[in-house]
Amino acid sequence: MALYAMGDLHLCLGADKPMDIFGGAWVGYMDKLRQGLSVIGPDDTTVLMGDISWALGLEAAAADFAFVNEIPGRKILLKGNHDYWWSTANKFQKFCEAHGFTNLELLHNNCLYYEDVALCGSRGWFFEEDNGGTHNEKVYNREVLRLEASLKAAGEKEKLCFLHYPPLYRGYRCPEILALLHRYGVRTCCYGHLHGPSHRLAVEGEVDGIVYRLLAADYVNFTPQKLR
Repeated sequence: MALYAMGDLHLCLGADKPMDIFGGAWVGYMDKLRQGLSVIGPDDTTVLMGDISWALGLEAAAADFAFVNEIPGRKILLKGNHDYWWSTANKFQKFCEAHGFTNLELLHNNCLYYEDVALCGSRGWFFEEDNGGTHNEKVYNREVLRLEASLKAAGEKEKLCFLHYPPLYRGYRCPEILALLHRYGVRTCCYGHLHGPSHRLAVEGEVDGIVYRLLAADYVNFTPQKLR
């Protein structure tokens, strides 16, 4: 039994938006994903850290989730900024049942467990320069509350935190989210979202007692990374 994680699959089987058009590492990325995901076994757990499918609704995402369903073992899904298919947990469960998708769980306002380790997380927040230079306070506050709910649900268990957005990168820190990670004793935080030239902005390694890891698919050569 192993624990793996990777973000940003950007599947496009249900939407005509292949990432190959961005060139570089993304050329042939679906084949790269198939090869990379082959390291996962039927007893393993894999956290998929957002931006899973480009589809605009659950039914449109059916082909992409068939792809995810074929990944062996348990799959835990986190919301990304491009997951427009995302709906309620109840609707997602009914969608999975209707299509025969098994071992898919949402990490959203909750925590899940891998052995005795609490898996916590949320989409997080990212300062977008195209937002008029200001935060969307409503969305920002909601994401902070969701992350705290997840961390609080873990109690005194060891916590691994998964975010789609980086909580810090070169030249920027998200103070409220970083404060939560420290308050609840998180020692490892994995994130995605940064692609291509933005990789140079990533903060990795230990910062103030927390180890940060960028696990965006194109950064880890489309191969999920073993955490445990």
